[in-house]
Amino acid sequence: MKSTFHGKALMRVLFAFIFVLSSLTAIRADVIADWNVIALTEAGAAARQGGAPAIDIATMHAAMYDAVQAIAKDYDPYRVTDVPNANGSPIAAAAKAARDVLMYRFPARAAQINMTYDTYLMNNGIDPNDPGIAVGTFVAGKLLAYRACDGSLPIPVPTFVGGMGIGQWRPTPTAFAPMNPGEYLGQVTPFFMTKPTQFRAEPPPAVNSNQYTRDYNEVKLYGAKTGSLRSAAQTDLANFWAGNTFAAVYSGVRGVAGNNVNNVSDNSRLFALVSMSMADTLIGVWDAKFHYNYWRPQTAIQNGNADGNPNTVGDAVWESLILNPAYPDYTSGANGVSSSALYSMEHFFETDHMDFSMTTTNTGPTNLDTRTYTRFSQATQEVVDARVLLGIHFRFADEASRSMGKHVALWGYKNYLGPRKGVKN
Repeated sequence: MKSTFHGKALMRVLFAFIFVLSSLTAIRADVIADWNVIALTEAGAAARQGGAPAIDIATMHAAMYDAVQAIAKDYDPYRVTDVPNANGSPIAAAAKAARDVLMYRFPARAAQINMTYDTYLMNNGIDPNDPGIAVGTFVAGKLLAYRACDGSLPIPVPTFVGGMGIGQWRPTPTAFAPMNPGEYLGQVTPFFMTKPTQFRAEPPPAVNSNQYTRDYNEVKLYGAKTGSLRSAAQTDLANFWAGNTFAAVYSGVRGVAGNNVNNVSDNSRLFALVSMSMADTLIGVWDAKFHYNYWRPQTAIQNGNADGNPNTVGDAVWESLILNPAYPDYTSGANGVSSSALYSMEHFFETDHMDFSMTTTNTGPTNLDTRTYTRFSQATQEVVDARVLLGIHFRFADEASRSMGKHVALWGYKNYLGPRKGVKN
């Protein structure tokens, strides 16, 4: 899963970010979505690897949610309950909470983030002395203190290089880099889950099993860089999901929220549910990646004649459509991110039916930079298929991660951020 912004993709996101700040003229519920764009931009500028941005963004949205709810009091708080003098503008509170969290998570970008915050207040007519500012400051401080020992910072230098046995992941061409993010990400304190292993996937299939044989031959035929059976439409789908998964998924969340949510309280809840479910699923995914240490299809296919399975014919020069990310195959990060977000929205809106779109950051090779959907489940299936078509995942790794995301989203929705009694139906 590619999760840093580069070149043309970075410029598109920065342009979108500048447009957001310069075009806002009124205080409105979109403060939540606006700072989501800002957080994605900052994660890109900090060159966060793999699933690491999930923790940054979830921490921000958790703080924004608690800051809003301290004033609105529509939903149960996530963590911060003892907010003094909780009044003023919830939008001011949300913006200040977001600013403080991002400055903590990205200290090298503190000056830029503070300038962005000052510009945001000015462009939206928010009084810097609004009482909501103090609420946001208090909530962010409390939440950051709560997560101060969550294991997500500082990020250690990656050292894990897997193994050379059959079925074991090892660094892949061309960088031959160690696992990055490293195993620490699977040990971070979850937001919703009781522990990183709560929804750990079952072990991947044995290399001599029918399921492994089926999925091996599928990715070999359809995920190859050259000579594959992919159609032009399948290649376009694959390239769409070769971009920054966080950016693509959150573009969909912001679109759904913009068309269906009309107040900052509900919007704060939607993004908190989505972002914390995404973070927890990524934590579970990285736990599985390190625990099972399962090889990528490229390694498997190049060593197919040595795996003991007579039905997996090897190809020593086989390459996937794109370069492999520097971490094990099982389970899939992109499917964890997308499924947890999409299932969270399905629970929030109480339906699978939704007209929405998502936009890729991988705009070079794609014909369709924006894809449209009528169901959340339609998009989750696309991601499963796309990662196989890219040649970087076995289907069983995608499906296991999709299932994990589904479980995490339901757990979060059932146990956190519910309506306060007598306030919301």
